[in-house]
Amino acid sequence: MARLISSAALLALGLSSAACGPVTNGLTPTSNPGLTSVNQPVVQRTDYVFDVNSSGAGVSNAELERLGGWFDSLRLDYGDSVFIDESNGYADPEVRRDIARLAAEYGLLLSEGAPVSPGNAQPGSVRILVSRSIATVPGCPIYDSRETGERHSTSPNYGCATNSNLAAMIADPADLVLGQRGQGPGDAATVNKALKVYRDRIPTGVKDVKTESTDGK
Repeated sequence: MARLISSAALLALGLSSAACGPVTNGLTPTSNPGLTSVNQPVVQRTDYVFDVNSSGAGVSNAELERLGGWFDSLRLDYGDSVFIDESNGYADPEVRRDIARLAAEYGLLLSEGAPVSPGNAQPGSVRILVSRSIATVPGCPIYDSRETGERHSTSPNYGCATNSNLAAMIADPADLVLGQRGQGPGDAATVNKALKVYRDRIPTGVKDVKTESTDGK
């Protein structure tokens, strides 16, 4: 078990998201007569797995400390997703509570819908998964002095700066693939409150012009 858990801490499933950019209709960085940016971010997702022992009455402090050490080794941070693998029907509320409390110390909530991992956790243990995505723009920047003054189309470097900065700054690169799910219907009362404040405000032009003195008095 110890060897299995040790290797599990380093196991990267390497699941790549289908985020190869939009359809470019045959355009490439070196063949782009329009203004379409063909240098688009590509998102790659990696899943890490770790098994912790569970007695059926939550997770012991020793196991939580061990799990916390694994989180530290991954430098767990915002943008990562933490799952409990419940594919085998395992859904102990006390275990979930303990792991959720530990994840909260890193500013994260437990996510639903754990990715598929090879094999299952051993009897008496529960599997934790951390899913991490990174976004890059392959091949950028593209500097080719031979193209200077000879092209009648968009530079092959076009889009590299903007999209590379976007890929570097986005908190959760997975949002470039699926985006965020909406929160459902908006609150009409909140919307109407803001509109009422805007409409009832007295225009500044109807007030007297404020007189300012330049003599300091």
